[in-house]
Amino acid sequence: MNLSFGKYAPTLCRRFFWVGWFAFFAAPSFGQNPASPSPVLAQYLTQGLASNQGLHQQKFLLEKSLYALKEASGLFLPSVNLGGSYTLAAGGRRISFPVGDLLNPVYATLNQMTNSDRFPQIANVNEQFLPNNFYDVRLRTSQPLLNAEIYYNRQIKREFVGLQQAEVQVYKRELVKEIKKAYFQFLQASEAAKIYENALVLLGESKRVNESLVRNGSANGTVLARTEGELTKIQAQLTEAKYNRQNAAAYLNFLVNQPLETAVVTDTLMTTGRVGLPVRLDTVMGNREELLKLATVKNINQLSLKLNRSFFMPKLGVQLDLGSQAFKWQFNGQSRYALAAIALDWTLFAGNRNTNKIKQAERDLSASESQYGQVQNQLQLQLLTATNSYYAAFAVQEGSAQQITAAQRYFGDTEKRYRAGQANYIEYLDARTELTNALLQRSIARYNAWTKLAEVERAQASYLLD
Repeated sequence: MNLSFGKYAPTLCRRFFWVGWFAFFAAPSFGQNPASPSPVLAQYLTQGLASNQGLHQQKFLLEKSLYALKEASGLFLPSVNLGGSYTLAAGGRRISFPVGDLLNPVYATLNQMTNSDRFPQIANVNEQFLPNNFYDVRLRTSQPLLNAEIYYNRQIKREFVGLQQAEVQVYKRELVKEIKKAYFQFLQASEAAKIYENALVLLGESKRVNESLVRNGSANGTVLARTEGELTKIQAQLTEAKYNRQNAAAYLNFLVNQPLETAVVTDTLMTTGRVGLPVRLDTVMGNREELLKLATVKNINQLSLKLNRSFFMPKLGVQLDLGSQAFKWQFNGQSRYALAAIALDWTLFAGNRNTNKIKQAERDLSASESQYGQVQNQLQLQLLTATNSYYAAFAVQEGSAQQITAAQRYFGDTEKRYRAGQANYIEYLDARTELTNALLQRSIARYNAWTKLAEVERAQASYLLD
């Protein structure tokens, strides 16, 4: 049965032709201008690096490390402490000394000889050891002179600051990659939704014409059933694309710390093909912060080893106490005192505990040195894999352009045969479906290539950070 549209064919064919070619030319082409920036994406990157909550957490940890370094540096300065005690006591051991029994007869004889009372009688001493109603208040100033522990402790804290700084940089680079991937996913889902919407317009017009043909007896119900099936399928695909677009937009807004429902701006430079992909990439890896972190860990282990070995070194410090102590809260010249001291602490033997700590630190150092080489090879592998994946994605998107050309040629030939009555509606619909799928595949391939390029940029550590 010849399913020509009669007088409706020219109008419907023009609509198919116009929408198909519009979708074809609206799809971005790929020039070779990798240096051209995307201002909208650049703005999202700037906003994300300034307001991402996870990045703020990393910066808080960095500030904590800086305060820990200041704390370690403060150990070199003198410390001044005010301390005191007040005691009440009863009972306990006592000291008894019969000083009265020994001296009172002598004093009595002296008084008779001098005919005076110049030598009074005294009582025996019976004093408890525990001080009762006694206070001691002092202001103590301490200053370390020789202490290897506080020196290496400060060095270790300084390395931890560098470690956290590298951690912040790693988080920034991951954030840049995730923002780019989320934005590319949003653009791809948006283009997919537009392609499906255009397909629905074509199918809606086709359905209207087919219903008229069926009513006039020029076509059977198979044509209408096929159109209904295509409409249901395209509508479901459009719904999926819209949800994918919403999810990508929400994730992008989450990364840049703005309300999830905020509308995402579409960069026309990318959707009109004025930003191209590079044909070849520089495969040289930059300064990866991951290696810097491992180098810092190695330095920390070296300092920890020196710290444990400093166990054999003596500790020397000075101390000055200014205070007052007396019974019954008396405060006078006799109660005030000053005490200066030089303190020496030198551990000679501790059951080989520190020797075993030194062995542990040596193993930690060896492990960190081995890990550095392993991670360096892993990062080289990551860069190689990311580069090859990009080249593969680039080849796919280049091939997708040729597929569109072939699909467009097939659509044009089928349209001519259909207009001449040499092709039925099913063939015409298949040609349109093939063109739509080719447009979708090109959109997917294009943004997949952009995503792979972002992964190469991450593997190279080539994005310029503040």
